[in-house]
Amino acid sequence: MPTPIQIRTEDGLCPALVFGDDGPGVLLYHDGVGMRPAMHALGERLQAAGYRVVIPDLFYRIGPYTAPDARQLFTDPAVRAAWSERLSSTASAANMIRDTPAYLDVLGTGKVGVTGYCLGGGMALRAAAHHPDRIAAAAAYHPGLLITDAPDSVHLLVGKITAKVYIGAAHQDPTFTAEQQRQFDDALTQAGVDHVLETYPAFHSWVPSDTPVHDAAATERHWQTMLALFGRTLH
Repeated sequence: MPTPIQIRTEDGLCPALVFGDDGPGVLLYHDGVGMRPAMHALGERLQAAGYRVVIPDLFYRIGPYTAPDARQLFTDPAVRAAWSERLSSTASAANMIRDTPAYLDVLGTGKVGVTGYCLGGGMALRAAAHHPDRIAAAAAYHPGLLITDAPDSVHLLVGKITAKVYIGAAHQDPTFTAEQQRQFDDALTQAGVDHVLETYPAFHSWVPSDTPVHDAAATERHWQTMLALFGRTLH
């Protein structure tokens, strides 16, 4: 069973779950649906593989909440619009990355790995760019919005990354198109980042078990690649 904790950030107290008591540290960023059992299950499997995992609630600024049903969120525009509106004022990348030092403190002072899904995939890469002294490996699965017009777009930060990087992209993903995947791969290469970017024959959000596009085979492939990355960098 995970241990619930409260992490003090610059903006308040962030609820989080800690899986495991020892082993290399991993910071896991959840997706845009929020904290829920499907995310907890990922922490449990990482713990079973020998890692100590912290999953912070990235959306704590909105106050206590119950994550929306993932299937409804994907299929009902009204549910999706209501959830997006609730998050819009607080769930900015700048807010979330500002909290990362507090999350890393929970894992001690050694090198750690980060992983994330959808929104959390971009956060994992941002964390690697902002904390190259702490993060040795970064994995991102079906990440979206890595290339935007914003001045803090993820693709503009890759030159700061020293971690080894693995990106598992989704095919036919409007938030990370095939052309954007090529551009991001080129940006990592030009920055000299040791990385692999692969496109899976699965849809955006295929990993969490509660989404309507969950793909069991692609999810197993995601575990193989992530554990291989962490195995060669965190041990």
